[in-house]
Amino acid sequence: MDEVGVLENATVIVGEDGVIVDVGSSSELESKYANCTFQVDLDASGKSVLPGFVDGHTHPVWTGDRVHEFAMKLAGATYMDIHKMGGGIGFTVKHTKEASKEELEQLLLKRLDRMLKFGTTLLEAKSGYGLETDTEMKMLQVLHDANQKHSIDIVSTYLGAHSVPKGKTAAEATEDIIQNQIPALIKLREEGKISPKNIDVFLEKGVFEREDTKKILEAGQKAGLLLNFHGDEINPMQSGTLGGELCASAISHLERVDDEGIVAMAKKPTIAVLLPTTAYILRLEPPPARKLIQGNVPVALGSDYNPNAHCLSMPQVMNMACVLMKMTMNEALVASTLNSAASLELSHLYGSIEVGKRGDFVIVDNPNWEHIIYQLCDPPISQVIKSGKVVHKSN
Repeated sequence: MDEVGVLENATVIVGEDGVIVDVGSSSELESKYANCTFQVDLDASGKSVLPGFVDGHTHPVWTGDRVHEFAMKLAGATYMDIHKMGGGIGFTVKHTKEASKEELEQLLLKRLDRMLKFGTTLLEAKSGYGLETDTEMKMLQVLHDANQKHSIDIVSTYLGAHSVPKGKTAAEATEDIIQNQIPALIKLREEGKISPKNIDVFLEKGVFEREDTKKILEAGQKAGLLLNFHGDEINPMQSGTLGGELCASAISHLERVDDEGIVAMAKKPTIAVLLPTTAYILRLEPPPARKLIQGNVPVALGSDYNPNAHCLSMPQVMNMACVLMKMTMNEALVASTLNSAASLELSHLYGSIEVGKRGDFVIVDNPNWEHIIYQLCDPPISQVIKSGKVVHKSN
Protein backbone atom coordinates (compact mmCIF):
# COMPACT_ATOMS: atom_id res chain seq x y z
CA MET A 1 0.00 0.00 0.00
CA ASP A 2 2.99 2.28 0.41
CA GLU A 3 4.10 1.84 -3.20
CA VAL A 4 2.96 4.27 -5.90
CA GLY A 5 4.01 3.78 -9.52
CA VAL A 6 5.18 7.02 -11.15
CA LEU A 7 5.80 7.60 -14.87
CA GLU A 8 7.74 10.71 -15.85
CA ASN A 9 7.28 12.51 -19.19
CA ALA A 10 4.30 10.27 -19.88
CA THR A 11 1.19 10.46 -22.05
CA VAL A 12 -2.30 9.09 -21.41
CA ILE A 13 -4.75 8.55 -24.25
CA VAL A 14 -8.49 8.41 -23.57
CA GLY A 15 -10.99 7.17 -26.15
CA GLU A 16 -14.28 8.79 -27.10
CA ASP A 17 -16.02 6.42 -24.67
CA GLY A 18 -14.11 7.96 -21.75
CA VAL A 19 -11.94 4.89 -21.18
CA ILE A 20 -8.13 4.91 -21.11
CA VAL A 21 -6.74 3.45 -24.34
CA ASP A 22 -3.00 3.70 -23.72
CA VAL A 23 -0.43 4.87 -21.17
CA GLY A 24 3.32 5.20 -21.73
CA SER A 25 6.27 7.46 -22.39
CA SER A 26 5.45 10.52 -24.48
CA SER A 27 8.08 9.71 -27.09
CA GLU A 28 6.78 6.15 -27.51
CA LEU A 29 3.13 7.14 -27.82
CA GLU A 30 3.81 10.10 -30.12
CA SER A 31 5.41 7.67 -32.53
CA LYS A 32 2.73 5.00 -32.07
CA TYR A 33 -0.16 7.42 -32.71
CA ALA A 34 1.61 9.71 -35.24
CA ASN A 35 -1.17 9.23 -37.81
CA CYS A 36 -4.06 9.76 -35.38
CA THR A 37 -5.93 12.95 -34.65
CA PHE A 38 -7.30 13.86 -31.22
CA GLN A 39 -10.25 16.04 -30.26
CA VAL A 40 -8.34 17.54 -27.32
CA ASP A 41 -4.62 17.63 -26.56
CA LEU A 42 -3.91 18.68 -22.95
CA ASP A 43 -0.39 19.77 -22.06
CA ALA A 44 0.41 19.03 -18.39
CA SER A 45 4.10 19.93 -18.59
CA GLY A 46 5.47 20.86 -15.18
CA LYS A 47 2.46 19.30 -13.48
CA SER A 48 1.44 15.93 -12.00
CA VAL A 49 -1.47 13.77 -13.12
CA LEU A 50 -3.24 11.65 -10.49
CA PRO A 51 -6.25 9.32 -10.71
CA GLY A 52 -9.55 10.99 -9.87
CA PHE A 53 -10.30 10.75 -6.15
CA VAL A 54 -12.84 8.25 -4.85
CA ASP A 55 -14.73 9.30 -1.72
CA GLY A 56 -15.61 6.05 0.01
CA HIS A 57 -18.21 7.26 2.52
CA THR A 58 -20.63 10.21 2.35
CA HIS A 59 -24.11 11.29 3.47
CA PRO A 60 -24.76 14.09 0.95
CA VAL A 61 -28.59 14.16 0.73
CA TRP A 62 -30.04 16.25 3.54
CA THR A 63 -31.33 19.62 4.61
CA GLY A 64 -31.23 21.39 7.98
CA ASP A 65 -27.66 22.20 9.06
CA ARG A 66 -26.41 21.43 12.57
CA VAL A 67 -24.09 24.33 13.23
CA HIS A 68 -25.76 24.77 16.65
CA GLU A 69 -24.63 21.26 17.57
CA PHE A 70 -21.05 22.15 16.70
CA ALA A 71 -21.19 24.73 19.48
CA MET A 72 -22.55 22.07 21.84
CA LYS A 73 -19.69 19.72 20.98
CA LEU A 74 -17.16 22.47 21.61
CA ALA A 75 -18.74 22.90 25.04
CA GLY A 76 -18.18 19.20 25.78
CA ALA A 77 -21.31 17.36 24.57
CA THR A 78 -20.62 13.97 23.01
CA TYR A 79 -22.21 12.55 19.85
CA MET A 80 -24.43 10.24 21.92
CA ASP A 81 -25.37 13.09 24.33
CA ILE A 82 -26.77 15.05 21.38
CA HIS A 83 -28.36 11.92 19.91
CA LYS A 84 -30.26 11.26 23.17
CA MET A 85 -31.54 14.86 23.20
CA GLY A 86 -33.18 14.34 19.81
CA GLY A 87 -30.45 16.09 17.90
CA GLY A 88 -27.91 14.65 15.52
CA ILE A 89 -29.45 12.26 13.02
CA GLY A 90 -32.96 12.89 14.46
CA PHE A 91 -32.71 16.62 13.76
CA THR A 92 -31.66 16.03 10.16
CA VAL A 93 -34.35 13.35 9.67
CA LYS A 94 -37.09 15.85 10.61
CA HIS A 95 -35.91 18.43 8.08
CA THR A 96 -35.17 15.94 5.31
CA LYS A 97 -38.63 14.38 5.62
CA GLU A 98 -40.19 17.82 5.14
CA ALA A 99 -38.09 18.67 2.08
CA SER A 100 -39.23 18.01 -1.48
CA LYS A 101 -37.27 15.75 -3.81
CA GLU A 102 -36.47 18.80 -5.96
CA GLU A 103 -35.07 20.76 -2.99
CA LEU A 104 -32.87 17.84 -1.93
CA GLU A 105 -31.61 17.36 -5.48
CA GLN A 106 -30.60 21.01 -5.86
CA LEU A 107 -28.71 20.91 -2.55
CA LEU A 108 -27.00 17.68 -3.60
CA LEU A 109 -25.93 19.03 -7.01
CA LYS A 110 -24.32 22.08 -5.37
CA ARG A 111 -22.40 19.81 -2.98
CA LEU A 112 -21.27 17.62 -5.87
CA ASP A 113 -19.97 20.72 -7.67
CA ARG A 114 -17.80 21.52 -4.66
CA MET A 115 -16.57 17.92 -4.37
CA LEU A 116 -15.64 17.92 -8.06
CA LYS A 117 -13.59 21.07 -7.58
CA PHE A 118 -11.53 19.14 -5.01
CA GLY A 119 -10.93 16.26 -7.41
CA THR A 120 -13.63 13.73 -6.46
CA THR A 121 -14.83 11.84 -9.55
CA LEU A 122 -16.48 8.80 -7.91
CA LEU A 123 -18.57 8.91 -4.77
CA GLU A 124 -20.27 6.50 -2.38
CA ALA A 125 -23.47 8.20 -1.17
CA LYS A 126 -26.00 7.05 1.43
CA SER A 127 -29.64 7.57 2.24
CA GLY A 128 -30.33 7.37 5.99
CA TYR A 129 -32.15 10.58 6.92
CA GLY A 130 -35.63 9.13 6.49
CA LEU A 131 -35.77 6.01 8.68
CA GLU A 132 -39.09 5.13 7.04
CA THR A 133 -39.97 3.90 3.59
CA ASP A 134 -41.12 7.06 1.78
CA THR A 135 -38.21 9.31 2.75
CA GLU A 136 -35.57 6.63 2.34
CA MET A 137 -36.83 5.89 -1.18
CA LYS A 138 -37.04 9.63 -1.90
CA MET A 139 -33.35 9.99 -1.00
CA LEU A 140 -32.38 7.04 -3.18
CA GLN A 141 -34.34 8.57 -6.06
CA VAL A 142 -32.48 11.86 -5.58
CA LEU A 143 -29.14 10.01 -5.79
CA HIS A 144 -30.28 8.05 -8.84
CA ASP A 145 -31.43 11.19 -10.67
CA ALA A 146 -28.32 13.19 -9.75
CA ASN A 147 -26.15 10.40 -11.14
CA GLN A 148 -27.74 11.04 -14.54
CA LYS A 149 -27.12 14.79 -14.35
CA HIS A 150 -23.73 15.33 -12.71
CA SER A 151 -20.18 14.57 -13.83
CA ILE A 152 -19.38 12.69 -10.62
CA ASP A 153 -20.31 9.01 -10.71
CA ILE A 154 -22.46 8.07 -7.71
CA VAL A 155 -22.69 4.66 -6.05
CA SER A 156 -25.74 4.75 -3.81
CA THR A 157 -26.13 2.96 -0.49
CA TYR A 158 -29.38 2.23 1.32
CA LEU A 159 -29.08 3.19 5.02
CA GLY A 160 -32.55 2.80 6.50
CA ALA A 161 -30.86 1.57 9.69
CA HIS A 162 -29.01 4.81 10.42
CA SER A 163 -30.84 5.36 13.70
CA VAL A 164 -33.85 3.98 15.58
CA PRO A 165 -36.87 6.19 14.77
CA LYS A 166 -38.58 7.99 17.61
CA GLY A 167 -41.35 5.85 19.06
CA LYS A 168 -39.89 2.53 17.89
CA THR A 169 -37.63 -0.04 19.50
CA ALA A 170 -34.60 -1.34 17.59
CA ALA A 171 -36.46 -4.64 17.08
CA GLU A 172 -39.49 -2.83 15.63
CA ALA A 173 -37.28 -0.70 13.37
CA THR A 174 -35.49 -3.84 12.19
CA GLU A 175 -38.82 -5.49 11.35
CA ASP A 176 -39.93 -2.39 9.41
CA ILE A 177 -36.71 -2.35 7.39
CA ILE A 178 -36.93 -6.04 6.49
CA GLN A 179 -40.69 -6.25 5.89
CA ASN A 180 -41.40 -2.82 4.36
CA GLN A 181 -38.36 -0.78 3.31
CA ILE A 182 -36.32 -3.47 1.54
CA PRO A 183 -39.35 -4.77 -0.45
CA ALA A 184 -40.09 -1.16 -1.53
CA LEU A 185 -36.44 -0.78 -2.55
CA ILE A 186 -36.61 -3.96 -4.66
CA LYS A 187 -39.78 -2.74 -6.41
CA LEU A 188 -38.37 0.71 -7.26
CA ARG A 189 -35.08 -0.80 -8.37
CA GLU A 190 -36.93 -3.12 -10.75
CA GLU A 191 -38.81 -0.08 -12.12
CA GLY A 192 -35.48 1.68 -12.77
CA LYS A 193 -36.23 4.55 -10.38
CA ILE A 194 -33.41 3.86 -7.92
CA SER A 195 -30.06 2.09 -8.19
CA PRO A 196 -28.67 1.17 -4.75
CA LYS A 197 -25.62 -1.08 -4.78
CA ASN A 198 -24.95 -1.40 -1.03
CA ILE A 199 -26.77 -1.75 2.27
CA ASP A 200 -25.48 -0.06 5.44
CA VAL A 201 -26.38 -0.27 9.14
CA PHE A 202 -25.13 1.86 12.05
CA LEU A 203 -23.88 -0.95 14.31
CA GLU A 204 -23.60 0.78 17.66
CA LYS A 205 -24.51 0.27 21.31
CA GLY A 206 -27.99 1.66 21.94
CA VAL A 207 -28.75 1.91 18.22
CA PHE A 208 -28.67 -1.27 16.09
CA GLU A 209 -26.72 -3.90 17.97
CA ARG A 210 -25.24 -7.10 16.59
CA GLU A 211 -28.34 -9.32 16.29
CA ASP A 212 -30.47 -6.69 14.54
CA THR A 213 -27.57 -5.55 12.37
CA LYS A 214 -26.96 -9.10 11.18
CA LYS A 215 -30.65 -9.60 10.33
CA ILE A 216 -30.75 -6.39 8.28
CA LEU A 217 -27.49 -7.08 6.46
CA GLU A 218 -28.58 -10.62 5.60
CA ALA A 219 -31.90 -9.31 4.27
CA GLY A 220 -29.99 -6.80 2.15
CA GLN A 221 -27.68 -9.52 0.89
CA LYS A 222 -30.71 -11.59 -0.10
CA ALA A 223 -31.96 -8.57 -2.06
CA GLY A 224 -28.68 -8.47 -4.00
CA LEU A 225 -27.02 -5.62 -2.10
CA LEU A 226 -23.36 -5.55 -1.09
CA LEU A 227 -22.54 -5.07 2.61
CA ASN A 228 -20.84 -1.76 3.43
CA PHE A 229 -21.64 -0.76 7.02
CA HIS A 230 -20.73 1.47 10.01
CA GLY A 231 -18.94 -0.29 12.87
CA ASP A 232 -16.84 0.16 16.01
CA GLU A 233 -17.09 3.95 15.93
CA ILE A 234 -17.89 4.83 19.55
CA ASN A 235 -18.05 1.46 21.28
CA PRO A 236 -16.33 -1.82 20.41
CA MET A 237 -19.04 -3.86 18.66
CA GLN A 238 -16.99 -6.66 17.04
CA SER A 239 -17.90 -5.31 13.61
CA GLY A 240 -14.79 -6.82 12.05
CA THR A 241 -15.77 -10.36 12.99
CA LEU A 242 -19.35 -9.78 11.78
CA GLY A 243 -18.07 -8.31 8.51
CA GLY A 244 -15.74 -11.24 8.04
CA GLU A 245 -18.50 -13.73 8.80
CA LEU A 246 -20.83 -12.14 6.23
CA CYS A 247 -18.10 -11.43 3.63
CA ALA A 248 -18.78 -7.67 3.75
CA SER A 249 -17.24 -5.49 1.05
CA ALA A 250 -16.35 -2.74 3.53
CA ILE A 251 -16.73 -1.49 7.09
CA SER A 252 -16.45 2.21 7.94
CA HIS A 253 -15.15 4.05 11.02
CA LEU A 254 -13.43 1.27 13.04
CA GLU A 255 -12.07 3.58 15.73
CA ARG A 256 -12.60 0.74 18.25
CA VAL A 257 -11.91 -2.32 16.09
CA ASP A 258 -10.29 -5.20 17.98
CA ASP A 259 -7.48 -7.58 17.00
CA GLU A 260 -9.90 -10.42 16.25
CA GLY A 261 -11.84 -8.12 13.93
CA ILE A 262 -8.68 -7.16 12.04
CA VAL A 263 -7.85 -10.83 11.47
CA ALA A 264 -11.40 -11.51 10.23
CA MET A 265 -11.36 -8.51 7.87
CA ALA A 266 -8.06 -9.57 6.32
CA LYS A 267 -9.49 -12.88 5.10
CA LYS A 268 -11.84 -11.70 2.27
CA PRO A 269 -10.48 -8.99 2.50
CA THR A 270 -13.07 -6.56 3.81
CA ILE A 271 -11.93 -2.98 3.12
CA ALA A 272 -11.54 -0.63 6.11
CA VAL A 273 -12.98 2.77 5.14
CA LEU A 274 -11.44 5.22 7.62
CA LEU A 275 -12.89 8.67 8.30
CA PRO A 276 -10.41 11.01 9.98
CA THR A 277 -12.84 13.93 9.79
CA THR A 278 -15.24 12.19 12.18
CA ALA A 279 -12.61 11.34 14.74
CA TYR A 280 -11.39 14.94 14.54
CA ILE A 281 -14.79 16.61 14.94
CA LEU A 282 -15.97 14.26 17.70
CA ARG A 283 -12.58 14.27 19.47
CA LEU A 284 -12.37 10.49 19.26
CA GLU A 285 -9.23 8.37 19.19
CA PRO A 286 -8.46 8.09 15.44
CA PRO A 287 -8.92 4.70 13.75
CA PRO A 288 -5.82 2.45 14.03
CA ALA A 289 -4.71 2.80 10.41
CA ARG A 290 -1.20 1.48 11.06
CA LYS A 291 -2.48 -1.60 12.87
CA LEU A 292 -4.97 -2.34 10.09
CA ILE A 293 -2.33 -1.95 7.37
CA GLN A 294 0.12 -4.14 9.28
CA GLY A 295 -2.69 -6.69 9.67
CA ASN A 296 -3.09 -6.85 5.86
CA VAL A 297 -6.46 -5.08 5.82
CA PRO A 298 -6.72 -2.73 2.80
CA VAL A 299 -7.42 0.80 4.02
CA ALA A 300 -9.58 3.28 2.11
CA LEU A 301 -10.55 6.84 2.99
CA GLY A 302 -13.80 8.77 2.95
CA SER A 303 -14.82 12.31 3.84
CA ASP A 304 -17.90 11.20 5.82
CA TYR A 305 -19.51 14.38 4.47
CA ASN A 306 -22.67 14.96 6.53
CA PRO A 307 -24.17 17.67 8.76
CA ASN A 308 -21.86 16.53 11.58
CA ALA A 309 -18.61 16.44 9.58
CA HIS A 310 -18.87 19.13 6.92
CA CYS A 311 -15.93 18.19 4.69
CA LEU A 312 -16.14 17.94 0.89
CA SER A 313 -12.40 17.76 0.15
CA MET A 314 -10.52 14.49 -0.29
CA PRO A 315 -7.14 16.32 -0.26
CA GLN A 316 -8.07 17.59 3.21
CA VAL A 317 -9.01 14.03 4.24
CA MET A 318 -5.64 12.75 2.98
CA ASN A 319 -3.78 15.39 4.99
CA MET A 320 -5.72 14.47 8.14
CA ALA A 321 -5.07 10.77 7.51
CA CYS A 322 -1.33 11.45 7.42
CA VAL A 323 -1.27 13.71 10.48
CA LEU A 324 -3.87 12.03 12.70
CA MET A 325 -3.54 8.38 11.66
CA LYS A 326 0.17 8.31 10.79
CA MET A 327 -0.37 7.17 7.21
CA THR A 328 2.29 7.98 4.63
CA MET A 329 1.38 10.21 1.70
CA ASN A 330 1.66 7.21 -0.65
CA GLU A 331 -0.76 5.26 1.55
CA ALA A 332 -3.19 8.17 1.71
CA LEU A 333 -3.20 8.48 -2.08
CA VAL A 334 -3.82 4.76 -2.60
CA ALA A 335 -6.54 4.86 0.08
CA SER A 336 -8.28 7.75 -1.72
CA THR A 337 -8.17 6.16 -5.16
CA LEU A 338 -7.64 2.45 -5.78
CA ASN A 339 -8.64 1.17 -2.33
CA SER A 340 -11.72 3.39 -2.11
CA ALA A 341 -12.76 2.07 -5.51
CA ALA A 342 -12.17 -1.45 -4.18
CA SER A 343 -14.46 -0.73 -1.20
CA LEU A 344 -17.22 -0.25 -3.79
CA GLU A 345 -16.01 -3.32 -5.75
CA LEU A 346 -15.13 -1.03 -8.67
CA SER A 347 -11.32 -1.14 -8.68
CA HIS A 348 -11.43 -2.78 -12.12
CA LEU A 349 -12.86 0.48 -13.51
CA TYR A 350 -11.60 3.29 -11.27
CA GLY A 351 -8.77 4.30 -8.96
CA SER A 352 -5.62 4.11 -11.10
CA ILE A 353 -4.32 5.26 -14.46
CA GLU A 354 -4.42 2.02 -16.43
CA VAL A 355 -5.68 0.85 -19.80
CA GLY A 356 -9.37 -0.11 -19.62
CA LYS A 357 -10.21 2.17 -16.68
CA ARG A 358 -12.14 5.42 -16.71
CA GLY A 359 -10.23 8.48 -17.86
CA ASP A 360 -10.64 10.34 -14.56
CA PHE A 361 -7.71 12.55 -13.54
CA VAL A 362 -6.69 15.31 -11.15
CA ILE A 363 -3.99 17.58 -12.58
CA VAL A 364 -1.83 19.01 -9.80
CA ASP A 365 -0.13 22.32 -10.49
CA ASN A 366 3.25 21.09 -9.31
CA PRO A 367 5.69 18.47 -10.64
CA ASN A 368 5.61 16.79 -7.19
CA TRP A 369 2.21 15.17 -6.68
CA GLU A 370 2.60 15.24 -2.89
CA HIS A 371 1.62 18.92 -2.95
CA ILE A 372 -2.01 17.78 -3.20
CA ILE A 373 -1.68 16.68 0.44
CA TYR A 374 1.00 19.09 1.63
CA GLN A 375 -0.80 22.32 0.67
CA LEU A 376 -3.34 22.24 3.49
CA CYS A 377 -6.91 23.46 2.78
CA ASP A 378 -6.10 24.95 -0.65
CA PRO A 379 -4.91 22.09 -2.86
CA PRO A 380 -3.15 23.18 -6.09
CA ILE A 381 -5.60 21.54 -8.50
CA SER A 382 -5.20 22.86 -12.02
CA GLN A 383 -7.88 20.78 -13.72
CA VAL A 384 -10.19 17.86 -13.07
CA ILE A 385 -10.84 15.45 -15.94
CA LYS A 386 -13.84 13.12 -16.02
CA SER A 387 -14.01 10.41 -18.69
CA GLY A 388 -11.47 12.33 -20.74
CA LYS A 389 -13.28 15.70 -20.57
CA VAL A 390 -12.28 18.77 -18.56
CA VAL A 391 -15.02 19.28 -15.96
CA HIS A 392 -13.24 21.78 -13.71
CA LYS A 393 -10.50 24.30 -14.37
CA SER A 394 -9.04 26.55 -11.66
CA ASN A 395 -8.99 30.29 -12.12
